[in-house]
Amino acid sequence: MVEVTTRTISIQHITIVSNKSFEDTRSAFEKALGRLDENVFVLLRNGQVDRAMEVLESLPPLVIAGVRDHGILLKVWGQDRKALKYDCGNALTATKMTRHQLSAGLYAPLRVLLRESGEGEVAFEYDRPSDVFGQLGDSNVDAVAKDLDVLIEDTLREVAS
Repeated sequence: MVEVTTRTISIQHITIVSNKSFEDTRSAFEKALGRLDENVFVLLRNGQVDRAMEVLESLPPLVIAGVRDHGILLKVWGQDRKALKYDCGNALTATKMTRHQLSAGLYAPLRVLLRESGEGEVAFEYDRPSDVFGQLGDSNVDAVAKDLDVLIEDTLREVAS
């Protein structure tokens, strides 16, 4: 028999409205964060752990690990919308959690949506990291997640203003 467990958690969903256009907000966000160098995974696969660590330690606290254009998908329904879903974080920060609770990998990197409403409101949306990671019940993970709460909110507020 397969064991299945469920639990209900409470998550604060945060919306930060931008004072800029979608394109200006996107540009500012991508410039502020930069991108993850995917070569770090090649280094790790090739056993070059020390070199990979140097690369990871040189990264800013938040980088973009991936982006998906969700808005373009809505064209199948005849809608022309702007919505980008970003995976962002820092690989070393993630491992500070996953080394204690591998299940934290479900939420690392963080997901941030940049969207423009039908009325033209541009905003970021995300779920508070300490809420999603907090369900794991690990004080080591909680400490990192609380730092992420401040980092992601401060970064998005700065980009949006």
